[in-house]
Amino acid sequence: MPEKLRIATEPRPGGALVVRFTGRLDFTSAPEAKQQFTSAIAGGHRRLIVDLGKVAFVDSAGLGSLIGGMRSARQAGGDLRVANPTDQVTMLLSLTSLDQVLRIHPTIQEALDGFA
Repeated sequence: MPEKLRIATEPRPGGALVVRFTGRLDFTSAPEAKQQFTSAIAGGHRRLIVDLGKVAFVDSAGLGSLIGGMRSARQAGGDLRVANPTDQVTMLLSLTSLDQVLRIHPTIQEALDGFA
């Protein structure tokens, strides 16, 4: 049975929020991811860093949730950055050319530094 998506958040200075996903970011969990982004932005976090280091699988719905989160953050005057993507996620972002749309960083700290 596929691992259910787990989400943990960690507020950082300057209104940034690290959102750590563990498990699968797919059609069953994408709505939960979208809701997490919406809640974070409504709560005043305009700078979102999505840690994908423990994501085993991403499908098109999961990619859609990341793009939706990015759009929402940008509309609120912030941005969404991807940090620590797994090899599978990196390959998928490259194949879909989303690596040209999303800002991708090898570490959370580099993503945070990118906001400065």
